[in-house]
Amino acid sequence: MEVKDVATLVNAVTSEVIGEGIVLKEDLSNVIEIGSKIFDNTSYDSYVKALIDHIGRVLFVDRSYSGSMVSLYRDNWDYAATMEKIMSTELPEAVTDSSFNLVDGASYDPFVFKQPKVQALFYNKRVNFEVDISICDIQVRSAFDSATQLNGFVSMLMNDVDKSISIKMSELAERTINYLIANTVYNDIPDLDLSKTGTKAVNLLKLYNDTYDPNGNDPLTVDEAIYSPDFIRFASFTISKYIKRLTKVSKLFNIGGMVRFTPTDKQHLVMLSDFKAAADVFLQSDVYHNELTALPMSEDIPYFQGSGTDYDFDSISKIHIDIEDPSDKTKTVEVNISGVLGVLFDHDAAGITCERREVTSQYNAKARFNNLFYHQMANYFVDLNENCVVFFIGESSGNG
Repeated sequence: MEVKDVATLVNAVTSEVIGEGIVLKEDLSNVIEIGSKIFDNTSYDSYVKALIDHIGRVLFVDRSYSGSMVSLYRDNWDYAATMEKIMSTELPEAVTDSSFNLVDGASYDPFVFKQPKVQALFYNKRVNFEVDISICDIQVRSAFDSATQLNGFVSMLMNDVDKSISIKMSELAERTINYLIANTVYNDIPDLDLSKTGTKAVNLLKLYNDTYDPNGNDPLTVDEAIYSPDFIRFASFTISKYIKRLTKVSKLFNIGGMVRFTPTDKQHLVMLSDFKAAADVFLQSDVYHNELTALPMSEDIPYFQGSGTDYDFDSISKIHIDIEDPSDKTKTVEVNISGVLGVLFDHDAAGITCERREVTSQYNAKARFNNLFYHQMANYFVDLNENCVVFFIGESSGNG
């Protein structure tokens, strides 16, 4: 064990903190240890300089990863495969009530058949992946002092597998939301010109500038918007209006043009955390907090698709994916947009069902190790007949 004397340093530190001396440059390279991958030539005793230092404590980096978008998970089933979703396509029309306008000799036919207008959607796709790991026993016993330490090591490896699966599942869940966002924006703004706004794809920046700078003398830019208390206040107010609007029956807020309403307890609000943090810091508004972040099904995420290398706003608010071409389901359409701040959608608009994890194993008797195979499968679905509103800020074409 290497020991360094730091009496001179700690005396200088004491002088600095009690105000007796100026702040000096401190050499901490001999105080703070980074750690080495193997023992070096100092790892022996200072008495006979031949005894190797023993390991007194073994720490395993073993922490769980919870992931995000847990609100998307729905029920599972063990048998059969297809999920069928049945819905009404039209509301029954009102007809004249003849009860109070009877005419002598008139006939009133009670046998007219009124067929309900319904349709069914079928979901029968699963996606799966596998994470494998090999576990040895006898080969690594020499590295540990006890069975407890060996079990801790194996537990850490198992947790790594679980962590890997959780990360991958979380990212697939977020991409389910991205697919819903991309379809909604493309339906409302087919040319992906993000200087525009629509009914379901709402450009908060354009609405703000149209309201407070209708002549375009000094419009707020994308770069300025997220740091502008006035804009954040306006954006919060606008999102709150849509939360209420979705509770009323309408055809305006879903791609299929279906008559839909979404009560607040069935609404999911996913917000970019930079936007939420800006609202919390710049506004400190209880109204904003209660109306948005306190929704039972709301959550915030640090990015929609990826962080890039520096968490730049253009990266964290960006979605760049292919979606199914609405006019030709055998083709895809590229959607490349940025400036997405949040999405408000119905509980039935997106979800994850039949999430299933199985573990199989095989022991190699010749080489004496176990192979474990973690199989993960789930169905990720989107229903474009349910309500969804995307909130973004943009001032130029988003497909370039």
